[in-house]
Amino acid sequence: MPRYLVGRLAAMVGVLLLVCLFTYAVFFLLSPDPAVQVCGKSCTPERIDQIRANLGLDRPFWTQFLTFLGGLVAGRTYGEGGGAVECAAPCLGYSFQSSQSVTDMIGARLPVSATIAIGAAVLWLLVGVVSGLVGAVKQGTWVDRVLTGLTLGGLSVPNYVLALVLQYVLVVQLQWLPFPQAVPFGEDPGRWFLNFVMPWIVLAVGYAAAYTRLTRANVIDTLQENFLRTARAKGLAPRLVWRRHALRPALTPVVTVFGMDFAGLLGGALITETVFGLNGVGKMAADSIAKNDQPVIMGVTLLAAFFVVVGNVVVDVVYTVIDPRVRVAA
Repeated sequence: MPRYLVGRLAAMVGVLLLVCLFTYAVFFLLSPDPAVQVCGKSCTPERIDQIRANLGLDRPFWTQFLTFLGGLVAGRTYGEGGGAVECAAPCLGYSFQSSQSVTDMIGARLPVSATIAIGAAVLWLLVGVVSGLVGAVKQGTWVDRVLTGLTLGGLSVPNYVLALVLQYVLVVQLQWLPFPQAVPFGEDPGRWFLNFVMPWIVLAVGYAAAYTRLTRANVIDTLQENFLRTARAKGLAPRLVWRRHALRPALTPVVTVFGMDFAGLLGGALITETVFGLNGVGKMAADSIAKNDQPVIMGVTLLAAFFVVVGNVVVDVVYTVIDPRVRVAA
C-alpha cells in the first residue's frame, strides 16, 4: 500500500508538471503579446520593451517556464530596483485588468465555489444513489417508470433554463427565497442557507439524474453476479445480501464518477455562478475570458487541473477501501 501511494503521488506530480507546461505554452506563446495588453492602446515601443523585461518575457521560453514554476513553489520578483514587486508563493502572476494578485483573487472567490460544489454534491449524491437503488429494487414497476421519466427530464433541462425558472417562481412570484448572494456562514447561517438553496438545486438536478441511471444500472448488473447467487443460496437474509455483497461493488463506478465531477466543480461552476451572479471562481473565469485576462484564465485552469488530478488520486485510494480486490492488487 505505501508503495502504491508513492507511485500515485509521483504520477500526480508528473501530470501536474505537464499540465503547467501545456497551459503556460498556450497562454504565453500562442496568445497575443501580454506586454501589449498590459501597456494599453496608447503606448510606445520603448514602454512595451520595458514591460516585457519586467515580466521576464524577453527571456527564452524554458527560462520563463522554470521561473514560473519557481514562483509557484517559492514566489518570485517582478521588475528590478525600486520598482520591483514581490509575489508570494504560490505566485500565479497579476491580473492585466486590475493588477491584483491572481492567487489572492482566486483565494477570495474559492470559498463561494467550494460552498456551491459541496452543497450540490451532497444533494445529488444522496438523491441519485437512493433513487438508483429504489429503481433497481423496484425494477419494472410503476415506481421504476416514474423515476426513469424524472431522470430523463433532469438530463434534458439545461441548468441555465432551470435557474431562470426557479428564480421567477421562488423569488419573484412566491417570494420564498431571496435572490442568491454570497453571505458568509458565520454572519447569518439561516440567510447563508437560503441564499445557496437555488444554486445547489440547479447544479444538482442534472448530476442527480445521471447518478440515478448509473446506480440503477450497476446494481442490476451486480445482482446477476455468481457470488450474489451463492449468497442467496446460502440462505442469507435479503438485507445482508444487499448491504454486504451488492452495494460495495455496485457503487465503485459511482465513486469514480463522483470524484471527477466534484473535483471539476471545485474549479468553479461557470454557468450556475454566472446566472445567479455569485462571485465564485467560475464567474471570475467567465469575466476574465471576456476581457482576455490571461494570468487569471491560466490560474483558474491550473486550479481546476489540480483538483481533478488530486481527485483522481483520492478516488484510487478510496477504491482500496471499498473493493478488496483492488486492495490486494495495490
